[in-house]
Parts: sequence; C-alpha cells; structure tokens
Amino acid sequence: MQINDLKKIASQVRRDIVRQTNGANSGHPGGSLGCTDFLVALYFHAMKHTPGSFSMDGKNEDLFFLSNGHISPAWYSVLARSGYFPVSELSTFRKLDSRLQGHPATHEGLEGIRIASGSLGQGLSVAIGAALSKKMNQDDRVVYCLCGDGEMEEGQVWEAVMYAGAKKVDNLIATIDVNNQQIDGSVDHVLPYGDLRPKMEAFGWTVLNMDGNDMQQTILTLDHAKSLCGKGKPVCILMKTEMGMGVDFMMGSHKWHGVAPNADQTQTALAQLEESLGDY
Repeated sequence: MQINDLKKIASQVRRDIVRQTNGANSGHPGGSLGCTDFLVALYFHAMKHTPGSFSMDGKNEDLFFLSNGHISPAWYSVLARSGYFPVSELSTFRKLDSRLQGHPATHEGLEGIRIASGSLGQGLSVAIGAALSKKMNQDDRVVYCLCGDGEMEEGQVWEAVMYAGAKKVDNLIATIDVNNQQIDGSVDHVLPYGDLRPKMEAFGWTVLNMDGNDMQQTILTLDHAKSLCGKGKPVCILMKTEMGMGVDFMMGSHKWHGVAPNADQTQTALAQLEESLGDY
C-alpha cells in the first residue's frame, strides 16, 4: 500500500475517533489521535494477520497487544477498517451491551482483541508470554506491544523490561508512545523518567527512535525493527507523537486525554480531517 493511501486511512481513523468519543460523550481522543499513524502502519503494512479468520491463539500470525487500553477508539477503528468486524459497529462505542467497551475486553468476543487492557502496566508482560509461546511452538512470527509513556511509571513494566532482556525475547517489538502527556499533566511534571533509551539499553534491548506522526518514517522504522528480530535482543521503539494530532485545538494538551468533544468541537475537528473511506 502506498504512503498516501495509508495517510488517507489514518485521516479516516481520526474521524472515527472523534465521532466515537462524541457519540459516547466519553472516551480518550487525545492519545488515540496521536497513535493513529502507528496503528495504521502496523495493521495495513507491517503485520502478517488474517482478519477474516481470527483465532485467540494467533498461530503463524503476528500478534499485537495494546497495553495503554484507553486509546481503544483508535484501535477499534483500525480493526474495523482492516476487516475484523463491521465498521458500522463503531457507532456502539461505550454503549450499553456493546462489544466496544471503553477499555478493550474479551468477554464479548470482539475479533482482534486477545486480552482485556487498560489497567496500566500489564500489556508488556502478556506480550512477553505470547512471544515465548511462539518460540516454544517454533512459530517464527513477531509479537508487538504498545505502551504509553505515563504507563512507564508502573513497576510491573520494568519487571517485564528486565525479564525480556535477560531472557533474550528477540521476537518482541515494544513501542512506547512518547507524547509526554498523561491525565494529570505532563509526564515530566507528574513523574519524570529521564532518558528512556539508555535505561532500555541497560536492560539488554535494542532501541530505535521514530516520529510516530510521520507515516513514511513509521513504516521504515517498523521494517527496521522487524529486521532486528531473531538477533538475541528484544526491540524497543521510542515513538514521539503529539497528543491530539490532526485536530488543532486538541494538539499538545493533556486536557484532551480523557475528554470527549461536544457537537460544535466535533464539527470543527471533522472539518480538519479528510473523509476517505466513508463515515460509519
């Protein structure tokens, strides 16, 4: 798929995010908009997966685990747009009895979702388990995980980081969304974590940097990360993004971490985003 095609899909996904959170009058648009390009590049370019025949074990497929589950609007849109479930189901986001809960859940059997997430700090541990399972089953596919930078304040993350490096879990690619925003303010204000690169390298990881809002750079970095798998180290991508990317009044502000746009704000946002695949 060409870069421009991926950019058009990303714009449509951003429209879906705005409309989902407005329709539910709740949700987390800021981080979802920031991670959109990465998720589009992952599902429409990097990953080997079969939306039409989803199975929980994911044998002979690449797997993805969303640890920062509050950005579910972006993930749901990408899953639907890539064929896991009907796009029309996005209209049920956060509604009573919907399969599209505010944080991803498994009890309703939504295709594409393998773990419940949103209780921060757990996703990387699960991804490590899945990666080790693939090694035991001689399955040469890759396991991906996305974490938030605020999530790095969770102690379990660092236990997982230490384990993956020590045990050379080299079929794992963990991406950290570095937008420096969390619900109570900037990460630097709430609890600074310093420079992540030397920390991850000290635990035995190969570390890459990328601009997660540059589609071409995202694709190239994901390709590079895949080429490093099987070389004895897990791979970490430090992904710089802008919270609220694509919607000018949301960009760069922690205030849009968990606040839905009202009707007027929704119309302003949609006017800035190209409709390419048709709204649900």
